Amino acid sequence: MTREKESLSDPKAMRALAHPARLAILSRLGAGGSVTATDVAEEAGITPSAASYHLRMLAKYGFVEDAPPRGDGRERLWKAADKSFAVGRLPDDRPEVREAKDLLIQAFRKEADEEARRALAGLDREPEEWRDATRFGRTILRVDAAELARLAQEIDKLLQPYMARHRPPDAAPPGARVAEAQVNLFPHARRPVPGLPTEDHDTV
Repeated sequence: MTREKESLSDPKAMRALAHPARLAILSRLGAGGSVTATDVAEEAGITPSAASYHLRMLAKYGFVEDAPPRGDGRERLWKAADKSFAVGRLPDDRPEVREAKDLLIQAFRKEADEEARRALAGLDREPEEWRDATRFGRTILRVDAAELARLAQEIDKLLQPYMARHRPPDAAPPGARVAEAQVNLFPHARRPVPGLPTEDHDTV
């Protein structure tokens, strides 16, 4: 079943989430399981104490929550909240809401682009089967709004069974790794007309 996504509209929550370290922590938690502040600190490029602070801020706005303790229970464990979030601009957004949404969308896009760049940079070192399975591409569509919305729903349904947060390692085939699908569906906006060049750069 496709999970409903909670639409973000609180400017404070969106600004809290837009921090690069917090997005890195959420990306780690998106792979499933529970972590301590020490577990995520190095990956986020921060100290364990800073990671603890960022986890508390993410919990304040409902993005992460306490996980069941393990061992002697002395370390605080965290997990991703069991809900999905979405953010989109609306015509009647208040200026402060629109500004926070833009900030968060740009931060999401930057984090996603960096993840793709890291994957591309290391692709030649991957085993052949992973190189063959990797795709970086664009497909130009001709659709109406209802078709684009339906396509988004179908893609969500297709991805749901493979989501790492809801598919523990023992439920995946041997050799399974954390991978990522980046899906962008949008109508083309009119390109600005660049105009004619003012200089002929082909002449010597």
